[in-house]
This record gives sequence, C-alpha cells and structure tokens, in this order.
Amino acid sequence: MLITVVTALALVAGVVTALSTGALRSAVRVLLDLLIAAGLLRLAGDPGWQVLAGAVAIIALRQLLGAALGSARSWSGRQSPARCGGDDQHLPLAVRGETGKAGG
Repeated sequence: MLITVVTALALVAGVVTALSTGALRSAVRVLLDLLIAAGLLRLAGDPGWQVLAGAVAIIALRQLLGAALGSARSWSGRQSPARCGGDDQHLPLAVRGETGKAGG
C-alpha cells in the first residue's frame, strides 16, 4: 500500500514540478528520485530477485537519463546561465580598463 502511494506521489510531484517550474530536467530528476525511493521500499518489504531487478532498472534509467540530459551540465548544476553581457553596463568599461564616472 505504501509503495503504491509513494509511486503515485512520485508521478504527481513530477508533473507538478514540470508545470510549476517549466524545467523538464528537474521534473524528471524528482520523478526518478521518488521512483527509486518506492523501489527501495518495495525491496525492503519483499526481497526477491524480481524486485531487486526493478530497483536496479530504475537506478540505471536515472543514471542514463542523467548522463543524456546533463551532458552540458551536471544534475546538481545551475539551471540557467549567469546574467551578464549586453545588459551589463560596466562590462565594456572593464574590458577597456576604464573606471567610468563614479571611479573618476
């Protein structure tokens, strides 16, 4: 019973994360982490080869998706690039070695 509830909540949490943040990568991470928790709960309650194979499959899937989705960035890395560039008024001054009005 508890395993079914955790599995259902994993699906709900994944969908809510995707809809609220718009970050599919984070939603997949949340979903797979909670499915791993459900698999480990199932393994603790009914240890058997089939249950163990299911838990291993979920962990392997998480690792493979982590490598595929996070090839540019790690799973725990920053979700968005740092703001700088065209909207940074002091960047051209720093490149030229100038201090601007305040630095006089």
